[in-house]
Amino acid sequence: MASSRTLLLALAALAPATNAQNFGGSGRAADDFTYVQPLNTTILGGYGHSPAVYPSPNMTGTGGWKDAMAKAQEFVSQLTPEEKAWMVTGAAGPCVGNIKPIPRLGFNGICLQDGPLSIRVADYASVFSAGVSAAASWDRKVLYERGFAMGEEFKAKGAQVALSPVCGPLGRSAYSGRNWEGFAADPYLTGVAMEVTIKGHQDAGVQATPKHFIGNEQETQRNPTLDESGTNVIQEAISANIDDRTMHELYLWPFANSVRANAASIMCSYQRLNGSYGCENSKALNGLLKGELGFQGYVMSDWGAVHSGVPSIESGLDMNMPGGLGAYGMDPTLGSYFGGNVTTAVNNGTLQESRLDDMIVRIMTPYYHLGQDKDFPTTDASSGVLNTFFKKKDWKPEEWNMTGESSRDVRGNHGDLIRKHGAEATVLLKNVNKALPLKAPKSIAVFGNDAGDITEGFLNQKSYEYGTLAAGGGSGTGRFTYLITPLEAVKARARKDAVVEQHPDRLEQHDRPLEPHSPEVCLVFLKTWAEEATDRKHLSVDYDGEEVVASVAKFCNNTVVVTHSSGINLLPFADHPNVTAILAAHYPGQESGNSIVDILYGDVNPSGKLPYTIAFNGTDYNAPPTTAVNTTGIDDWQSWFDEKLEIDYRYFDAHNISVRYEFGFGLSYTTFELAELKAEALAQDIPAAPAAEPVQPGGNPALWAPLYNVTVEVSNTGDADGATVPQLYVHFPDSTPAGTPPQQLRGFDKVLLKKGDKTTVSFELMRRDISYWDIVSQGWVIPAGEFTLSAGLSSRDFRATAKITPVKA
Repeated sequence: MASSRTLLLALAALAPATNAQNFGGSGRAADDFTYVQPLNTTILGGYGHSPAVYPSPNMTGTGGWKDAMAKAQEFVSQLTPEEKAWMVTGAAGPCVGNIKPIPRLGFNGICLQDGPLSIRVADYASVFSAGVSAAASWDRKVLYERGFAMGEEFKAKGAQVALSPVCGPLGRSAYSGRNWEGFAADPYLTGVAMEVTIKGHQDAGVQATPKHFIGNEQETQRNPTLDESGTNVIQEAISANIDDRTMHELYLWPFANSVRANAASIMCSYQRLNGSYGCENSKALNGLLKGELGFQGYVMSDWGAVHSGVPSIESGLDMNMPGGLGAYGMDPTLGSYFGGNVTTAVNNGTLQESRLDDMIVRIMTPYYHLGQDKDFPTTDASSGVLNTFFKKKDWKPEEWNMTGESSRDVRGNHGDLIRKHGAEATVLLKNVNKALPLKAPKSIAVFGNDAGDITEGFLNQKSYEYGTLAAGGGSGTGRFTYLITPLEAVKARARKDAVVEQHPDRLEQHDRPLEPHSPEVCLVFLKTWAEEATDRKHLSVDYDGEEVVASVAKFCNNTVVVTHSSGINLLPFADHPNVTAILAAHYPGQESGNSIVDILYGDVNPSGKLPYTIAFNGTDYNAPPTTAVNTTGIDDWQSWFDEKLEIDYRYFDAHNISVRYEFGFGLSYTTFELAELKAEALAQDIPAAPAAEPVQPGGNPALWAPLYNVTVEVSNTGDADGATVPQLYVHFPDSTPAGTPPQQLRGFDKVLLKKGDKTTVSFELMRRDISYWDIVSQGWVIPAGEFTLSAGLSSRDFRATAKITPVKA
């Protein structure tokens, strides 16, 4: 039964008022926006309120887990009551998160480490491209290679669990501070990226942890506000209020892919969800995740996201991380909602021991399934030295098996892979008069404070004015062992051909042409910072980057701009006639300079595509984060997802808003054409609703059944070899309920073609791809009538169409 506090939170949600669509003025740094969500006092029955779903479903072992589950059950049968409490409660130790060893059972504990682009608390490890960069590749092979290589490094450092990958935030707001950790502002592309990355991690022998479940779409007020003592709540964390259809078709969609990929664990999020905290929301954890999706792994909390003991456990939480008292301080020495309280709850009958046993079975099954009980590397002792989360005085090194080599170099040849991935993900947005690729220019001028060496050290936890930017900040960052800067790479590549001038100042003001001669090309490197725990204040590049471009382009008629950014940037200089090319390189990791030079010189033909939309103005975007409230009630921080399904391109398309560069857009040094779109039915007499089959990981297996094979012919019509990404969009019939987006991505594939060649690309349309979530029947339904399928090179560049009618009216 939920605690009275949990029930109070569930009932205290306030109804939505009109959600302001525009904010932020021009998007300049000085505008420091504040968006106040209006409130009223009407209570709704299903929107802003989470119904109770109990009990927490037991693990069944379905989906290939049964042999490992039997080993886990045998392990649990040997535990003492105190040991059972240890197994579900984080402890101080050498890693970011730790489950204590039990030597008498030969159990060496579990080491959990950040994060989604690198094993952060480690030396001699690689810093890979960020999620947003990987998504910009639109390449399943790149995504898998990246996931597998990361998994290799986590395992080699002795970490059983990687706190990766990220699909929450999904990208509801252009301003969210952690969008760069995730993949794309689209559930389909993000779902594919999650599934492929998880398979990569776990094929390498490391447990994946999709996060943050669910509705974690802003950083502002993600945790409660406390009084000066740090013990009393003044205002609770923001509540993400999401309706049923939006939950299923947007935010739950990529988690379904994650569960289908047999993800070992899922991390619940900080904020409240429809009134109840994410880590004690029984509808989300018991109902959606463990019930509807058939999740077989364990739910771990985000660090400090636990606000209760038994109520959280009954609501579906299996592991408390890092073990301390939630928002009231994360130091395990202060005590825990779990720990000894779990033992007490079992002894006094408040908590059924069978629920505790299921928690541990869920935790240990992936451990056995991935063979982590056999010859798994010991935890690298250097992690304990570098870990700033736990001080060494708070844990005993002798209790942990750290007998292996310290400071192991686990990077292997991953630098070459990171270089390739960075180039594959670079998006060419503008290229007039074939300014790129560079043709051995004799003089190059390099501008911008993003070009050169960083000035604040290799632990990239904060913004700095001078130095290139290759990763964002917070728990999702990485510790660089080296970083190839753009200036270093340009100088190395141009050494035989060109004179390279560097102008590192943040803002260049020129009153006369560059001396002694105007360069053949001016390269301007700009950057945009983002980090955990804060949302972006604007969508412009940082450090007056727009003025830097204007200053250079005033006298240089061949100005090429490169952005290293967390995501969306407004690009007003795209209209400047002297800005001949623009490249969006995002956060490419440690080989950043080499990756961009490979594109600039044409060693790699750009094939990246935008995983979001670039608008003309900051005010064009909807769904702003709520950054302030005008009232002081404890539950007054509310964010109503009134835009429903209309985020990113879905919103711009639904309201016919012009954009600068659309979702899926990206140029090449060659040209492509699509033709002959055909759809072959793989089933006859398709019913509107799927058959009720036993739930497997990912949900009803019928939802994943292919119903159509769609093919399109792709031709390289230009004069260079290159790759492109044909994309398939589905337009639902008029019988679909109101609010359905005009078109939705439902297929993509990257193909490499020599000039003049052509090939046929296939897309598999599954039942889920052509269904909507029906709030009445509480199931997925294919609407009656005719669908239009469109194949194109972006969400607004369709080249071929076809029609299908799966369900007759």
